[in-house]
Amino acid sequence: MPELMFLSLKMIMATKVDISAFSRYYALLIIILVFVFAGTCCAEERSVYLVLMEEQPVAFHGNHLSHEGRKVHALDRVSYCSIGTDQDMDFCMDSEVSKAHAKHLVDSHDQLLRSNLETGSYNKLYSFKHIVNGFSVHTTPSQANKLKVAPGVKLVEKDRGAKLMTTYTPQFLRLPQEVWAKEGGEKEAGEGIVIGFVDTGITPKHPSFTYDPLNPFTSNISHFSGACETGPRFPSSSCNGKIVSARYFSAGAQAIATLNTSMDFLSPFDAAGHGSHVASIAAGNAGVPVIVDGFYYGRASGMAPRARIAVYKAVYPTVGTITDVVAAIEQATVDGVDMLTLSVGPDEPPEDTITFLSVFDVFMLFARRAGVFVAQAAGNHGPDFSTVVSYSPWSVGVAACSTDRSYPGSLLLGNGLKVGGVGLSGPTFGDGQFLCKLVMAKDAVRVNGAFPRTPAYVEECQYPEALDPILVRGRIVICVFSSGFYNGTSNINAIIDTARTLGFMAFAFVANPAYGDFIAEPIPFDVSGIMIPKVADAQIISQYYEQNIQRDKRGYVTQHCAKAAIGEGRVASFVGQAPTVSRFSSRGPDFVDINRNPADVLKPDILAPGHQIWAAWSPLSALEPTLTGYHFALLSGTSMATPHIVGIAALIKQYNPSWTPSMIASSISTTAIKYDNYGELILAEGSYLNSHYPSTNFDRGAGLVNPDRAIDPGLILSSEFEDHINFLCSLPGIDWSVINAATGERCNRSLSHPANLNLPSVTISTLRSSLTVKRSLKNVGSRPETYTCSVISPNGTIVNLSPTWFRIAPQETQDIVIQFQVIQALGEFSFGEIVLTGSLNHIVRLPLSVLPISTS
Repeated sequence: MPELMFLSLKMIMATKVDISAFSRYYALLIIILVFVFAGTCCAEERSVYLVLMEEQPVAFHGNHLSHEGRKVHALDRVSYCSIGTDQDMDFCMDSEVSKAHAKHLVDSHDQLLRSNLETGSYNKLYSFKHIVNGFSVHTTPSQANKLKVAPGVKLVEKDRGAKLMTTYTPQFLRLPQEVWAKEGGEKEAGEGIVIGFVDTGITPKHPSFTYDPLNPFTSNISHFSGACETGPRFPSSSCNGKIVSARYFSAGAQAIATLNTSMDFLSPFDAAGHGSHVASIAAGNAGVPVIVDGFYYGRASGMAPRARIAVYKAVYPTVGTITDVVAAIEQATVDGVDMLTLSVGPDEPPEDTITFLSVFDVFMLFARRAGVFVAQAAGNHGPDFSTVVSYSPWSVGVAACSTDRSYPGSLLLGNGLKVGGVGLSGPTFGDGQFLCKLVMAKDAVRVNGAFPRTPAYVEECQYPEALDPILVRGRIVICVFSSGFYNGTSNINAIIDTARTLGFMAFAFVANPAYGDFIAEPIPFDVSGIMIPKVADAQIISQYYEQNIQRDKRGYVTQHCAKAAIGEGRVASFVGQAPTVSRFSSRGPDFVDINRNPADVLKPDILAPGHQIWAAWSPLSALEPTLTGYHFALLSGTSMATPHIVGIAALIKQYNPSWTPSMIASSISTTAIKYDNYGELILAEGSYLNSHYPSTNFDRGAGLVNPDRAIDPGLILSSEFEDHINFLCSLPGIDWSVINAATGERCNRSLSHPANLNLPSVTISTLRSSLTVKRSLKNVGSRPETYTCSVISPNGTIVNLSPTWFRIAPQETQDIVIQFQVIQALGEFSFGEIVLTGSLNHIVRLPLSVLPISTS
């Protein structure tokens, strides 16, 4: 366009005729071209927007939902849609009334878009109609602004994108000896429960998900009705009885990115590995051999190995969107899953609304209303405070911890010193007993090589062409953490490739004093190798090396006499203090907005193993080249902790089939453990390597999950949909119209204080002078029991309980009044707990988290 404008002017100047005769024509032409050019270079970029609408969705149309959380609504196919009355049949999902209402909602979405947006300016991606009424649309910011003021629109939110929050744990949690034994052993644990996984899909042929015809499922799952969507690498046979349903959602991903057909498969197949890993932790088959690079690491089992798996692929290797994730949440709820695992989700708080009312959290609210237990990864932004990405009291936010298992490696030096490190690899020649020559990469650089003398070439072992093959072949080469690793342009994969290409005996990747210690997680190496993450250890190696070489005047090494060997790094050690809250696990306090103003809700809720977890993997490993070709992976993240909780929740549901999600969440929380295997308060990792501090409620939540106690907690605390609405309506300074816009519910009632929501904890973000709150507890045991009440008051407060003891019959409810009084203003939260000790050995713990602001 600019070239055409220039030529037009040039033609005018070169013409001898009267220019005024053409001035209007050319002026108009130039103006048109300028506008065309400006439109081309300044066109608005489209984004995905989520829109919530007025009118009730199908599931809750006509107010048929029981507020006790039971599935007595359109989502229940057993008690109502199969044997219900004619009136009940009117609101079954497959009834004519429900189908007509669903069509009406979709038509209203289409009509709204046609009436308010310009033709060709948008592309509707999904219509949400079952548990939430709304849609998602791919359009420009200016068109989205039109939707905000359109009639019938309650909320418009820009899609923030979805992120992945990325064996031995059944034994660590004592499942085989205790909970599995009570439910008939591993062959029965989880029977009859369907767990939904919103993630990257699943690898259907993996042994963790195969169906064993010699051990057929005997349970009735008629409450569930899914589908098997096929596509690349996912034939219909993939839904084999263990996998009972598999769907994929891609409209959002396809709208904002060009998908890579070699890995972004439009099918439920998992090219990344994350979804398979998560699913096998919660519900993988029992006793599956874990073999990597020919080495046997033991056997892996899911928490609930007999639970069925329903797959909802919503995140792709190239991209993930919230619109695909919430579409998956809605479908999983409609299908009738009992549990929902969310190890994916937004990785940052919403900008334009409170955290509890983001579209993502609203979908979780209505899934919970429909009777689905929802667990969500707390996030991987620790150890900084207020970094959780699980906010709402209707989802269980899961923090991650270590177990007592580790994989220690070692580097044996020629002087007899042994330096510890990390690396899942075999030993060097002679089972690590034969010493090989040791050479620094920087001392093996090709003198006349035509490459830049940058750290990546000189000391980080990233490029084979930089090193002299004669000097490194058959030797242990020391590669150093330098600027390339610090800024993320170098990686361990390149070291392995270099070692393989040049024939290293092994490599040692060591810390650099200029950059400090680094964090090393054990990953499998198909060549012998070790990572030495501590500067102090690296200096021991360096000192020994320099003492055993000779250099000429130019600094070149003329004689290599340093020797070393690498020991076996694949054998697990089961010693040490555990659990420990993992460094990466996001911390509380919970917060209500992007400014991180604290909320009166405890987050994270609970602690579960999430550090170095063996589980199923996809051999394609689209996002982790180091793990390509492997069927198992050892990973860490709150993504790994979350399915532990979901699997345990499935066991609790199996043992107590009438329990609601809030009852299950309460039992998990009140029975949790806050002490480690040494009998001391659980520690949390700090910012620096090997730094620890005593954990608080904001690190560990209520504590480490205790499955055996959780299936028989004695007392439970319950809060259902109406309670959650009343909680929202009690938030300080909240505009009730915002709550109505997001949930469709009016604030007819509100709590006297947000801390009065009947949660299995008490969190008070601003305590001035005094505050009285109440908790209601129900006896879910089979016998009457007497409880004595005690309290450890948070610093700066005195806490009084009434009554101080009570006797409660089965199914009875007892209220406890909790009075907080500030005796000293503090500038930070302090922590305590209420302990109810039962005469039948039940112990119920309620964590207290309080910020005392003033005494008056």
